[in-house]
Amino acid sequence: MREDPEEGMLSWDETVFRDEHVFEIDHVPETFDHRESQLRSLKYALRPAVRGSRPLNTMVRGPPGTGKTTAVQKLFGELGTQSGVRTVRVNCQVDSTRYAVFSRVFEHIFEYEPPSSGISFKKLFGQITDRLVEDDEVLVVALDDVNYLFYENEASDTLYSLLRAHEAHSGARIGVIIISSDLSLDVIDELDGRVQSVFRPEEVFFPRYDVNEIVDILRGRSKRGFHEDVIGDPELDRVAELTAESGDLRVGIDLLRRAGLHAEMRASRTVDMEDVDAAYDKSKYVHLSRCLRGLSDPERELVRVVAEFDGERAGAVFEAFNEETGLGYTRYSELVNKLDQLGVIEARYTEIEGRGRTRSISLAYDADAVLDRL
Repeated sequence: MREDPEEGMLSWDETVFRDEHVFEIDHVPETFDHRESQLRSLKYALRPAVRGSRPLNTMVRGPPGTGKTTAVQKLFGELGTQSGVRTVRVNCQVDSTRYAVFSRVFEHIFEYEPPSSGISFKKLFGQITDRLVEDDEVLVVALDDVNYLFYENEASDTLYSLLRAHEAHSGARIGVIIISSDLSLDVIDELDGRVQSVFRPEEVFFPRYDVNEIVDILRGRSKRGFHEDVIGDPELDRVAELTAESGDLRVGIDLLRRAGLHAEMRASRTVDMEDVDAAYDKSKYVHLSRCLRGLSDPERELVRVVAEFDGERAGAVFEAFNEETGLGYTRYSELVNKLDQLGVIEARYTEIEGRGRTRSISLAYDADAVLDRL
């Protein structure tokens, strides 16, 4: 024990963090380790853009938290320094319709938002391609979390417009990168035949990080984000162990930040095991929090109803949902399928004697954790 109980205490203006931004989920690190082959493949696909040609279309797949978005952002940062190339990353969790995607592209090109109404898609599309031709620029669009476009049945129309742009507007050069974390989604099979005929993407897969890679990455983040000696090897190993269990590196990054904040709450200069374990109760729900943030009001209401009727038949859930929202069964069924694909709920068909097959709906997470984050 320390002789002076105040020795390990933080003063009012002290912090365990050297740079807290390092632990933000969307932070792009200076060094990006253990993804060398994936970066090479992406560079190969993008290289024609630097020479003024359309880049190779690319499909980036892998479980959540495996570096897909970071890799694209890192290369887009490098491409941004090249003349004649413009890059746009669209978060399809937020912009989940064709019009929303092209509105985001328009905003990046013109540096102001298009009118929210009164302008047709054709006109919006024409203004984008006209500017690209006028400025002699190649456009690379990354559709991040493209699975959300599929959930809303907007993927084929969106990709068709992007891939056929050079035919509709002579001289337009657009390449597409699609990024998906939904491994159950067969992207090509789910597209219309008219899109399949022109979409032959290069495929780049991002596997889960193994434990040694996780330790290496988190140690690098800790060195940049914490002051020296704030977190020791046993605590870092514990963070890596919990991260590996989840399979999502974002859990570990968020866990480091929350553990640091918990240590500060105790007025401690170091992160101890109790800080890690206490912080994990929240960090383990990083994926859930991210999913819930992107839901529409009807989708959030359906999640609330499912939490209340957890495990009951779909009919009972629908009746309660219909009473709350006034939405019909067709839309209800679409929302159930989407939430099931997102992994927020689990919808299973079961046999009930005398009634045949019926569908039961339950939360994929603890109900209190879901309700706390809605």
